[in-house]
Amino acid sequence: MKKPERYFYPAVFTYEPEQEIAITFPDLDCATSGINDDDALLSARELLGCVMFGLEEDGEEIPSPTALADVELENNERAVLVDVYMPSIRQANVNRSINRTVTLPAWLNAAALERNVNFSQVLQDALKAQLHLG
Repeated sequence: MKKPERYFYPAVFTYEPEQEIAITFPDLDCATSGINDDDALLSARELLGCVMFGLEEDGEEIPSPTALADVELENNERAVLVDVYMPSIRQANVNRSINRTVTLPAWLNAAALERNVNFSQVLQDALKAQLHLG
């Protein structure tokens, strides 16, 4: 089966005073953040590309996106339709890092986001230490 050239998924942008914009993809159970709307959209697009590429590579089922109008929102949230062009993502990942989903307690995730922790770097450093890879 031919892989789609483009995916479209709704993202929820959450706005809190003096904090980065939190971005979640309800259909994909993943999140990121951005310092302003432009950065948030770029971060969301990058995350969507990584997640969709990972699902494709692992042969997992691609979930159907919720219609933008059906996304439930709080007063400080906005639904944004995010798209990603997959041919460029696939090409960029020939020699690539891989995406892994991890589960964290919500309080720990919130504390790390508040402190602008780079999750990927922390995980890489911890794995290198655990595996004694220097």
